[in-house]
Amino acid sequence: MASLNTLQRQNISKTWFLLGIFFGFILLVGYALSIVLNAPGIMFAAGVFSMFSSVGSYWFSDKIALSMTRAKPVTRATHSEIYAMVDALAITAGIPTPKVYIIDDPALNAFATGRNPKNSVVAFTQGIVDTLEPKELRGVAAHELAHIVNRDMLIGTIAVILASAVAMVGRMMHMGVGSSMQGDNRGGNPVKIFIVIGLLVIAPLLASLLRFAVSRKREFLADATGAKIAGDTEGLARALERIGGDGRALRHKSEMTAHLFISNPFKSTKFSKFFMTHPPMEERIMALRGAAEHGMGSGQAMRH
Repeated sequence: MASLNTLQRQNISKTWFLLGIFFGFILLVGYALSIVLNAPGIMFAAGVFSMFSSVGSYWFSDKIALSMTRAKPVTRATHSEIYAMVDALAITAGIPTPKVYIIDDPALNAFATGRNPKNSVVAFTQGIVDTLEPKELRGVAAHELAHIVNRDMLIGTIAVILASAVAMVGRMMHMGVGSSMQGDNRGGNPVKIFIVIGLLVIAPLLASLLRFAVSRKREFLADATGAKIAGDTEGLARALERIGGDGRALRHKSEMTAHLFISNPFKSTKFSKFFMTHPPMEERIMALRGAAEHGMGSGQAMRH
């Protein structure tokens, strides 16, 4: 089984792979639009847009994700117990203490974001802070720090921004090309129509693939690594039980940020397991307790 260092390197490689897909897609859209609208300058504009969007998603992805979830920063003075807990866990994990944010929502949930361990954030809903026992909340915090240790929170955060950008480009493309087609009294050139239909199908599909590119295995790995950081499997397992039993959805949620959370913020049961951003909570709990019972490490627990 791959070591933790190997998994971390793989996650960094996936980040650059996502950025490459985004850059290529925007260039493709620019090329197609330059043909459809007979405007060669669009290709250059698309290249500039993709470059700035890619750089921006790397440097500002955490701020954008926090804004989308309406999380607010808290201080050591106002939330000393939470900061003390996160401090202790960060020392154990060997990373700088991340900033702490609170989401004013009664639902039980949490997430981590940031571009690297030195620029990272953990966010908790007020509901999870008020409801869980200290041992359980410690397990949740350790799970979120595990995402930082495993270098996979950047993948999730960048996927949020790129998926949003791709969806936005799709809408702009639809409006721009639609106007062009309306100006053609013969209903449009067949080649142009083919290009338009193809891109209008690809844009939302790529947006979905970017979100699902964040493998659900990252949650199993974060659970196992978090239990190791906390030095306690049962605390996290019990926390997951309580989170899974909470039927409340987040008030301010987005499909673009759903995979960042420790639990699906939509609490939906309408979709199959294949389309869910999170593995079933029962499987995660079984994997945790099974790993503890057999003395497995974080890498072995990923097999479940």
